Amino acid sequence: MKFIDSHCHFDFEVFSLDRDQVWQRCLNAGIDRVIIPGVCEAQWQSLGALVSEQPGWMMAAGVHPWWVKKIPQDSSWRENLMELGVRLSESLEKYSCVAVGECGLDASIGTELNKQEDILKLHLEIASNHELPIILHVHRAHNELLRLLKQFKLPRGGVIHAFSGSEQMAQEYWKRGFYLGIGGTITYPRAAKTRRAVSRAPMERLLLESDAPDMPLSGQQGMRNSPENLSKIAQALADLRGVSVREIANATCRNTEKLFSL
Repeated sequence: MKFIDSHCHFDFEVFSLDRDQVWQRCLNAGIDRVIIPGVCEAQWQSLGALVSEQPGWMMAAGVHPWWVKKIPQDSSWRENLMELGVRLSESLEKYSCVAVGECGLDASIGTELNKQEDILKLHLEIASNHELPIILHVHRAHNELLRLLKQFKLPRGGVIHAFSGSEQMAQEYWKRGFYLGIGGTITYPRAAKTRRAVSRAPMERLLLESDAPDMPLSGQQGMRNSPENLSKIAQALADLRGVSVREIANATCRNTEKLFSL
């Protein structure tokens, strides 16, 4: 069986000492491709250099909501946005990115939501113009995100990273052509709403992701998450849907290849 980790921050410093060893264990477990999203502009160049080292590593570029505060929010805000858009577009081409992101909305942080929305609109416009899928982070802002998605035509759609929500919310996304990123959340018995949603979602709308080093599995709280845990997430999803792990592996690989044109 083969697996693709559709969302892993493998470039983060926490992997700097043993990244090669972790990757070898991934290969041994059948995880032979990984998509590494960008989270801030300062990271894009080093991430581009990293993904060039392995044919199975692919890159996306974007500004995560947690890093929006690093963009100068002064009287030149609009000008700053335009300049960021130019640099993002150039980076997408320079590093042969497979997607725009990670970007999105997070209502649980201190950065004003209207500033986050400005940055997200920029990403949505660029994803549309470059005909690339978009990787979206959303936390406590689903209604705001859905409102924005209605304003943009996204020929390649995208993925709702680390989906956590109801069956109704899942349907709102997949009927708009979006995929759901399924990670360690479904390994927690208390996540009943999300577990029920992913058990009933169309198989052709699901991707596997580790979000390593974050989103640890149940029983591993406080530990560094690893992309090698992807097979455990696949097993949890198989159990919820009453199918084999091989079926999950094959379907999610097809979905990931289709979304990101791999």
